[in-house]
Amino acid sequence: MLRIGICDDESGARDALRFSIEHLLREEEGKVFYDFSSGEGVIQWLTKHSGELDTLFLDVELGGISGMETAKQIREHDTNLMLVFVTGYSDFVFDGYAVGAMDYLVKPVKEDKLRLVLDRAQKLMESRRPQTFTVQNAEGLYRIAKKDILYLCSERRLVKVLTEAREYAYYGKLDDAQATLGSGFIRIHQRYLVRAGAVSEIEKSGVRIGDARLPVSRAFRQSAMAALAKDMIEGESRI
Repeated sequence: MLRIGICDDESGARDALRFSIEHLLREEEGKVFYDFSSGEGVIQWLTKHSGELDTLFLDVELGGISGMETAKQIREHDTNLMLVFVTGYSDFVFDGYAVGAMDYLVKPVKEDKLRLVLDRAQKLMESRRPQTFTVQNAEGLYRIAKKDILYLCSERRLVKVLTEAREYAYYGKLDDAQATLGSGFIRIHQRYLVRAGAVSEIEKSGVRIGDARLPVSRAFRQSAMAALAKDMIEGESRI
């Protein structure tokens, strides 16, 4: 779902921008638009509906408090909302860094520039979505955040996914899970795939994740130990 806000004190400008966005996103499902005629209005709405807007197209020359002042007040409570300034001045100097604005558009808005802004917004929104791993078994379908996974264990065709909260089991191949989970997950044994960030101790013959001690097989020892040590060192440097 794309949740788009348009804040402009001119109804014609709001309608025109919405029409252009709807045209460019005509193949996208689940679009929701919110119209605002003032900075005060959008601030009041966001106070009650925090996190319910993905992108806000904000007119710079608003009556009442300006678009820039509106953006500053928004940023006091919301650092994730994607802000795009809209201005009627062709010589507008983009100064959105202080409020983390993503870009700006000049009226009348050109569709090629609007398309670039929308593409960028969609990619950024996609990157912010939690990365998940889907498990399906007889009990149901589960979407597990990758960051919550501790490790996976394979017993013949049964794969178990261990998190701090619970255990999930499904029939499949650990090789397939490794390919799906990608970077950040390291094979330490034919039966074990671990999330590198969950490993608290690395020893010659095994690793520790929480209360569990998992073996590292000879076949995976060199590559696994190098990858785990690298992740642990880089993790400390990021703190």
